[in-house]
Amino acid sequence: MGIFPLRVAEECAIVSTDPPEDGGVSLIERKRGISPMTIGLAYAMDAELASLLAQTGEKPLETVSGVSFYEIEPGIIACAGGIGKVNAAMAAQLFLDRYRPDWVLNAGVAGSFRDLPIGTIVAADAFLQHDVDTSAIGDPVGLVSTVNTIRFPTALQPVCRCLDALGVSYQTGTVATGDAFMVKGERADWIARTFDPVLCEMEGGAIAQVCMRNGVAFSALKSVSDRLCSENSPQEYFNFGEAMAHLNTVVLPVARMLRDGKESV
Repeated sequence: MGIFPLRVAEECAIVSTDPPEDGGVSLIERKRGISPMTIGLAYAMDAELASLLAQTGEKPLETVSGVSFYEIEPGIIACAGGIGKVNAAMAAQLFLDRYRPDWVLNAGVAGSFRDLPIGTIVAADAFLQHDVDTSAIGDPVGLVSTVNTIRFPTALQPVCRCLDALGVSYQTGTVATGDAFMVKGERADWIARTFDPVLCEMEGGAIAQVCMRNGVAFSALKSVSDRLCSENSPQEYFNFGEAMAHLNTVVLPVARMLRDGKESV
């Protein structure tokens, strides 16, 4: 078991790399009252962020290594880190190092293993990485070495309480992340049997891992863009703009509640 510096430096020097059961939210409980909260909104694609920027009209604060950062409003910073796990991890670490958010909220579209309506909002309870496999040397499938875990829990309950207060309909469930655009077929069936996730996408698990290693609270809200049980899932995906427009009307109020401490942990 390793150790890493705690982002909330005022509290203590080190914490364990074991993934916290609350997705790191206990750090926020200790930070609250010390200084104002900063919420980081982590997207993959500019197109996912577009409807949020249309609400605010914000221009980039800066672009670093191809990643643009926006101040949506005081205490809420957003970026679109790119598609796939490496891009997502690089952008997440840049985000943490440059803006030091207290809480990262990942937002974006995802494919559903279940027959959920397009636009259904899912609050992730955990992430896993379906394309990690060192089982040839005796590890369980999906075990991420160095941190030695399969599941990366999120700070779920505070986000659910925000959604409940806003009157938003949603579901909860686990999200599988991997560097493949998933469609109906043998691979999707294997992921469903092996891990039983609700959704599949390409970035959230990497962001969750970076946040866990940095001791930063992490949550995620996803909108269903396509269904992996459908033969037409690739065509459904291209309606993601509509799914994101709905999600972004929810993401900003949730971010404000978390920033302002209106959702108690």
